[in-house]
Amino acid sequence: MEPLFALLHVVMAIINFSRTNGTSCSLLGEPVYPTLSKDGDIIVGGILPFHSQWDFTDLSYLIKPPPVKCMSLDFRAFQFSQSLIYAIEEINNSSSLLPGVSLGYRIYDTCSSTAMGVRMAMALINGNENSDLDEPCTKPAQVQAIIGETYSSVSMAIANNIGPFSVPEISHYATCECLSDKKKYPSFLRTIPSDYYQSRALAEMVKHFKWTWVGAIRRDDDYGNSGMAAFTEAAEQLGICLEYSLPFFRTYSQDKIMRIIEQIKISTSRVIIGFVDTWDLEILLHVLSEHNVTGYQWVGTEAWIFDPELAALDKHNILQGAIGLAIPKTTVTGLKEFILDIYPLKTAGSAIFTEFWEALFMCKYTIQNKTVHLQLCTGKEKLSDMENTFTDMSLMPIYSNVYKGVYAVAHTLHSLLDCTQTCPTKKQPDPLTFLEHLKRMRFKTKDREEVYFDKNGDPAAKYEIINWQSNKVFQHEFVTVGLYDSTFPAHKQLAINMDSIVWAQNMNQVPVSVCSESCPPGTRKAVQKGRPICCYDCIPCAEGEISNVTDSINCEQCDEEYWSNPRRDECVKKEIEYLSFEETMGVLLTAVSITGALMTIIIAIVFFRFRNTPVVKANNSELSFLLLFSLGLCFLCSLTFIGQPSGWSCVLRHTAFGITFVLCISCVLGKTIVVLMAFRATLPGSNVMKWFGPPQQRLSVLTFTLIQVIICLFWLTLSPPFPLKNLKRYKEKIILECNLGSAIGFWAVLGYIGLLALLCFVLAFLARKLPNNFNEAKYITFSMLIFCAVWITFIPAYVSSPGKFTVAVEIFAILASSFGLLFCIFFPKCYIIILRPEKNTKKQMMGKLPAK
Repeated sequence: MEPLFALLHVVMAIINFSRTNGTSCSLLGEPVYPTLSKDGDIIVGGILPFHSQWDFTDLSYLIKPPPVKCMSLDFRAFQFSQSLIYAIEEINNSSSLLPGVSLGYRIYDTCSSTAMGVRMAMALINGNENSDLDEPCTKPAQVQAIIGETYSSVSMAIANNIGPFSVPEISHYATCECLSDKKKYPSFLRTIPSDYYQSRALAEMVKHFKWTWVGAIRRDDDYGNSGMAAFTEAAEQLGICLEYSLPFFRTYSQDKIMRIIEQIKISTSRVIIGFVDTWDLEILLHVLSEHNVTGYQWVGTEAWIFDPELAALDKHNILQGAIGLAIPKTTVTGLKEFILDIYPLKTAGSAIFTEFWEALFMCKYTIQNKTVHLQLCTGKEKLSDMENTFTDMSLMPIYSNVYKGVYAVAHTLHSLLDCTQTCPTKKQPDPLTFLEHLKRMRFKTKDREEVYFDKNGDPAAKYEIINWQSNKVFQHEFVTVGLYDSTFPAHKQLAINMDSIVWAQNMNQVPVSVCSESCPPGTRKAVQKGRPICCYDCIPCAEGEISNVTDSINCEQCDEEYWSNPRRDECVKKEIEYLSFEETMGVLLTAVSITGALMTIIIAIVFFRFRNTPVVKANNSELSFLLLFSLGLCFLCSLTFIGQPSGWSCVLRHTAFGITFVLCISCVLGKTIVVLMAFRATLPGSNVMKWFGPPQQRLSVLTFTLIQVIICLFWLTLSPPFPLKNLKRYKEKIILECNLGSAIGFWAVLGYIGLLALLCFVLAFLARKLPNNFNEAKYITFSMLIFCAVWITFIPAYVSSPGKFTVAVEIFAILASSFGLLFCIFFPKCYIIILRPEKNTKKQMMGKLPAK
């Protein structure tokens, strides 16, 4: 209904304007008069809610609406008005500020109504107390500036209407962020911080206590909706989620209020943000206690967090432990005494004074209804005997805001009127010029508090963090537990003393209010489908990934040479794997290798000791010693495969292996050819041995070996082996190995060895049935059979073996083939030499030749 009422006034104003001829104004409708006023050279306006409710008797719009009936006197407005009057009286008595110019005031009552607020603002600008004004309608505004209104919604309506006239409105309590929009409200300023800062300060505070899952109740008007929207935006940036945000207004029906109560009961969050004012919470407190809704941590705005009246009503400790933001405590010397001196109100507005006196002392000057049990007012009641809202000075920071608003007007006038010893003129400055200077004004109060407006017409945001605590007599106390200052660097703006905070009922420590428990290091958050980001599951990081902070969103990949520990919260150096001399496998292979080398040396010693015996001399003893030497090298070269790979060991292990094995096979091949040639030489008329004597045998061994050396040189020249950290075979460890460089070179070396071994095997196989008593070709056949079997099985084993086992397989192949040659070729001879010396004769060595 209130918007319709405002619309009616606008229509009436249009009709009024259409009837004027541009030279004189005629007021249609009832004039409105200020509640409190005093004449002066320049007038400062005031718009305050002296009453908190209003009543319309007839809204049919069929007849002219009667005057609005204001009800329920609000003592806070009188305190604000006293602050305004005190500032003006102090300025008028000052010899340094506006000397020779007196300020007057006209303070109107809005009854907390938006429509009434707009009407009173128009009255201040137009000066329409008289019903007929024989002067142009385009005259200057009657007031220099307007102090008020208290509430954001009314302030918005006023600012929207007086903005085109450039008349400043300076509010002491309207905090809605929307009022900082200078395009929409160009003439609005305030001496209280914007909810833009309060919302962010609240969000920072909630984050500080690690509450990520909260509920909210907001006043269903511009103040609550805009403030909660700003809080929600700031909260989302800090990772805070709203489980619910419920609108509330004191005129809500019982059904709507019950739905709010039910929502709170079924919620899982334990923290409630209250973006409401005192009147709203007064109603809610009664309902909350009625339904036993306790044990919640309340977080409040400056609109209610330090209100003693509300604290007195909290009989069931619903708000016990509440924490929130309040305007910092401040003092204005002499203001408290002036507010409590109520008699100046009588001269400023006698009509309202009577109503104020009766409400203040709960008496009546005239009692018409005998059933009303009230005392008669004597006019001599003493305020010192009373203790009520008017005598409570807890809102001194707000009174100070009114005081600063008036002084901002005075300092701007002083500057514009060019006052020194006295002001040369008392003429009211142009509104637009005055407004621009007011926005840039910067001064200090008598108590050394600096006052200025930013580009949005807002002061610097500073808040005290207030905590509701109970004293020894179970009364609420407002304890300052921290500060917030937006002028500080971001990381220093919020400061809280955690040790001095008392938490909500039944809570001995910081309440926990989260949708999901924090994810420990080693896990990451995964948002639950269809739910806010604060509701999530904790997923362990994958192998090779870590998270080393709580509530990590992502897991970080470890560097190539690092791997995640079992807890997935730290990257540790990967285990380095290679076949070392210290481990069991390395020790065993080393022992076997050295054993093979020692056995070779022992056999060489035995052969040297019995070098002139037929067994040793058979098949060229020189080749036998060279074969033993090469076998010794084969055993020892396997040691180069053990230990941490390095540049020289990678080159040495493959080339030494390739050359020594070719030398070994070349000797065996030479011995095989000698056996075949010897058989041919025993046949009548054969002269074959002269073509494969000792020189030819040496040359064949040298030639076969030289070919392998050339292959190795090509390999080392084009792409030699090199040490490599293999990071691909295993994710959790590094394999230190020798990269072949050129795979073709490696397989060429092996292929050449295999070719010689195959040739040797074929020749030995052909000579296996020669009629010697001691047929060496038969043993060579067995040795080559073992050699070929080992290396044929080596290839798939080598390719498929992981890590250090690849090296172990290669060493095993070297040792197995070396032992095969050693055992098959030399053990039978050693057996004859040592255990059967009677067979070590030339006669025994020669078998019967086959018949012709």
